[in-house]
Amino acid sequence: MIDIGDKAGRVFEIDLFLKYKFVLFSIHIVIMVKFFENKSLFPFRWDQVVHGFWHRYPNPESKHVLSEDVLHREVKEKKLHSIRLFTKTNKLPKWGERFINTNVVKIVEESILDPSKKTLVTYTRNVGYASVMGVTEKVVYKVNEENPSTTVAERSVWIESNVYGMSKAIQAFGMQRFKVNSTKAVKGFNYVLNSMYGSNTSSSTGVLLHQKEKLKDALKQTNYKTGTLYVQQLLINSYLRFHQIYYEQ
Repeated sequence: MIDIGDKAGRVFEIDLFLKYKFVLFSIHIVIMVKFFENKSLFPFRWDQVVHGFWHRYPNPESKHVLSEDVLHREVKEKKLHSIRLFTKTNKLPKWGERFINTNVVKIVEESILDPSKKTLVTYTRNVGYASVMGVTEKVVYKVNEENPSTTVAERSVWIESNVYGMSKAIQAFGMQRFKVNSTKAVKGFNYVLNSMYGSNTSSSTGVLLHQKEKLKDALKQTNYKTGTLYVQQLLINSYLRFHQIYYEQ
């Protein structure tokens, strides 16, 4: 039995039945899950956004990203499936130090690139801190139907916590932190896209765009593994060229 509440907080109710000595017991479990969704518009073509996606880091908004590693990559049913592991720092509030003794967290990202449908779907979840707060994010990058020369990112996030007596407070903190980080991530991604392709639109579109800086300055300020990115980009470029999703403006 599943009862779903509103978007601000969803309640998942699960009935488990255990049979012991011919007696049927019913255990009622309630898990609170916070849900949030929004959209971001990038003033760049979908193929440009996909190409820039693999170059998101480093950027001026990503000093908390320490490293990135490709765990798995394969082409299956003409789709590129990737799994990457990120190491990030995460500033903890004072009350959080009683539950977590480190500010470094591992993040797993799974992505599916479909060049025929022109969609890039990513699923991201934290590995560390999961016993205190689990954050699952899904992002769909696709061509903007209203303006095919731009790309829309549809973002959904689920935040859960099973800490007795503090789950709601932890979820509220996680939601606020996610909104702040999400805004910074969009700014950082726009910075990278602008560095790669230049500005494709004026500020009147309402899309958040960063002032241009030299990417090499960000590289100097960030402890980052560039070797992995180089090999990774060779694979991505070969795959995209094979499916001919790049085209001249």
